[in-house]
Amino acid sequence: MSDRITSILVTGGTGSFGQAFVKRILDDFPGIERLVVFSRDELKQFEMAKNFPESKYPQIRYFIGDVRDKDRLKWALADIDVIVHAAALKQVPAAEYNPFEFIKTNIYGAQNLVEAALETGVKKVVALSTDKAASPINLYGATKLCSDKLFVSANSVIGKRDLTFCVVRYGNVMGSRGSVIPFFLNFPRGERLPVTDDRMTRFNISLEEGVDMVLWSLENSIGGEIFVPKIPSYRILDVVEAIAPSMDVEIVGIRPGEKLHEEMISASDSPNTIDLGNYYAILPSIDKLSLDARCDQMSGCTVPDGFCYSSGANDDFLSVDDIRCLIKRHVDPEFQPR
Repeated sequence: MSDRITSILVTGGTGSFGQAFVKRILDDFPGIERLVVFSRDELKQFEMAKNFPESKYPQIRYFIGDVRDKDRLKWALADIDVIVHAAALKQVPAAEYNPFEFIKTNIYGAQNLVEAALETGVKKVVALSTDKAASPINLYGATKLCSDKLFVSANSVIGKRDLTFCVVRYGNVMGSRGSVIPFFLNFPRGERLPVTDDRMTRFNISLEEGVDMVLWSLENSIGGEIFVPKIPSYRILDVVEAIAPSMDVEIVGIRPGEKLHEEMISASDSPNTIDLGNYYAILPSIDKLSLDARCDQMSGCTVPDGFCYSSGANDDFLSVDDIRCLIKRHVDPEFQPR
């Protein structure tokens, strides 16, 4: 991370990603002068402060606030160089039943953050997105697609400011709250394990890899990109076999707003997508640089026409043994199949 960065604010800082990001910054960049955890839940901040107390980490600050409140955001952004935006409402079924609440946080909150960054001295903004924002069929994905567009288009109005906005988009985070692996790990023995559809696939990324990607984007973004990692997929029945091979399965049907397979890059995105090696970058449809200039500047190359990056058509799938190893490494070191 650049020496120019001396202060960071993380929205949604008490969530799974936020806590992993804060730990990485404190471990690897102890010279950081200010690290602000911005979230709306005082109990989660209280619990987080037990692990990262201000007495041990004098650079850390816990700031209660909501991205729906622009004035509070501007207060928190005083003397901040970098924003990592992880705050979101993200449960797909809940979004179908509470659509406007998701709109207020995921869309209005994103616009508040853009405006607050433009009105303060922020230099870089990295916003976290989701595979559900590509060709969305649910309300959550639609709000995140709109959020992505707000951050991308913000680069068109920065004027002479030393400021860039970019987005990182990735798949299911292994072990995060509400994800399938903790659900299966904690499901009561003796009952049939509910599976929505036995054909389902998902992308898989660890929290550590997500943090790596955000740090990489801070160093490599020119502005306006949606970065996508090259990561493996898993089949839902392989997750069942990895965690609970002795348990029976009940097929319960796809939940409201759910897909069989997730996309991170749709075929419609392919004309504006470049391959950067470990990552792809979806470039702005209205860009001050040509596609060739972007490739030259970012050491990338174009992708084939009609290219699509889907969890169901991925070249890289995790085996049952791979999934077990990853659970031990990233979720539960004491894990044993049930």
